[in-house]
Amino acid sequence: MNDSNLPKASWRITKIVIGGAILVGLGAATLAYAQTKPMPVVEKVELDRYLGVWYEIARKPMYFQNKCVRDVSATYTLNENGNVSVDNRCYSQDGVLQQALGEAFVQNAPFNSKLQVSFLPEAVRWLPVARGDYWILKLDDDYQTVLVGEPRRKYMWVLSRTPEAKPEVLNEYLEYAKSLGYDLGDLIRTQHSKAKSE
Repeated sequence: MNDSNLPKASWRITKIVIGGAILVGLGAATLAYAQTKPMPVVEKVELDRYLGVWYEIARKPMYFQNKCVRDVSATYTLNENGNVSVDNRCYSQDGVLQQALGEAFVQNAPFNSKLQVSFLPEAVRWLPVARGDYWILKLDDDYQTVLVGEPRRKYMWVLSRTPEAKPEVLNEYLEYAKSLGYDLGDLIRTQHSKAKSE
């Protein structure tokens, strides 16, 4: 390459760098927009009907559920203070029961579709820190199946009143999750020993 070609080569490299920067910027902006699009929730949840036992049918990976391999359930009861007690249970690979006790705080009363859950020790749960979003995204009229998620679209659960949901119902809820912007490439389908024995 002689000296007369240097400006042309420099211009080409500059165009490639600028073009690459624009593409990266557009990609980042698209991702940021996708993660900040409003997350619609159900219009209203009657807490007394929502309470009780729910079985996990499917979920996206969640760090505090890393040991959960089967029989994942959540039991919700009303506290004296009006908050919701949370009792999450599952079994690990070696058959050991894993349990996490927490408390859920309604964020948008009286609609009750946006909650935050704390698993801090009971004495300090009132502190508004270390709480995870628990938003009710889709719920059938009979309170038998629910899609729960959060606005960053990182975590998501499909829960059912029975250990096994009908395939068409599960697919309906998963398709709805995808329509909200969830990536289900890493979806975990929960195994239940009760469902197998029935």
